[in-house]
Amino acid sequence: MSERRTTLSVLDLVPVRNDQATADALASTLALARVADELGYERYWLAEHHNMPAVAATNPPVLIGLVAGATSRIRVGSGGVMLPNHAPLVVAEQFALLEAAFPGRIDLGIGRAPGSDPVTSFALRHGAGGVSDEAVTHFPEYVDNVLAMMEPDGVGLSVQGRSYPLKATPSARSVPTIWLLGSSDYSARLAAEKGMPYVFAHHFSGQGTAEALELYRSTFRPSPELAEPRTFLTVNASVAATDEEAQRLALPQLQAMLSLRTGGELKPQRLVEEAEKVELPPAHADLVAAMAARWVIGAPEAARARIDELAATYGVDEVMVHPVAGAYTGTEPGRSPAREETLRLLAG
Repeated sequence: MSERRTTLSVLDLVPVRNDQATADALASTLALARVADELGYERYWLAEHHNMPAVAATNPPVLIGLVAGATSRIRVGSGGVMLPNHAPLVVAEQFALLEAAFPGRIDLGIGRAPGSDPVTSFALRHGAGGVSDEAVTHFPEYVDNVLAMMEPDGVGLSVQGRSYPLKATPSARSVPTIWLLGSSDYSARLAAEKGMPYVFAHHFSGQGTAEALELYRSTFRPSPELAEPRTFLTVNASVAATDEEAQRLALPQLQAMLSLRTGGELKPQRLVEEAEKVELPPAHADLVAAMAARWVIGAPEAARARIDELAATYGVDEVMVHPVAGAYTGTEPGRSPAREETLRLLAG
């Protein structure tokens, strides 16, 4: 085990429990972000998912503004913006404004996955990125457009033989750090080609991480913004005073992921007592056990050692924790105490 202390960050999908309204889930996220800020976590990223009753992270730029305004020092960003869902100029304008409001604290993580089902994706992309295949095909071009539009000089758009200037803000003084995200080798290759920082979605996939990071590092081409490969790891975590308690708290999220993987309905997250009453068929129980084995679930010392071990295994000095601990019956709707405690226990 490495003795090196790994830098910690946070990924938040803004989960919605079945005892919460959307306002409660948002209040829980703001409370969690303040805890991360106070504990010295490096960054706090918010995901993009649509039309999912269990997840309130539908609009990263809006959430980033809320979280950055509620914190003082932590970097805040998207994990990530699903670029094919949006016009590149809109994304550039949103994040350039965020950077202007919170200079030096904004990250723009970009992905190409839909973040939803095909019908919702069509509704999102109609008039703002084209049909699905076209949007994905033009993803590298969209990335270039976002990068260029946020630069102080902007980009020139050719219209009838004339160059029309496009700038994300009238007078940019700084630019957010822009990352490419992915769960396959596509984004690893693209990030390496463009000389951009890259993150593999280890928390979601759990497989192929080493191969994707090796591909990124071995094919990386330096850019004016980045001289060497830059990456970190994401991992699901439930940490409590004892292993047994951490395992109980992980159950609701494990069952939610089971529904996602098996085509079930993704309802608001169960409370712990409800999750404990669910009886799974053997095949599903095996799948849950396999997922849990890839997560960090346990008491503080072992959980922190596991994170440092993962960092050493994959050659990263930062791990982004997705705190997945659930809640018990009677928990205040506007808080997620077990998620907050996961961050506290890992920070030591």
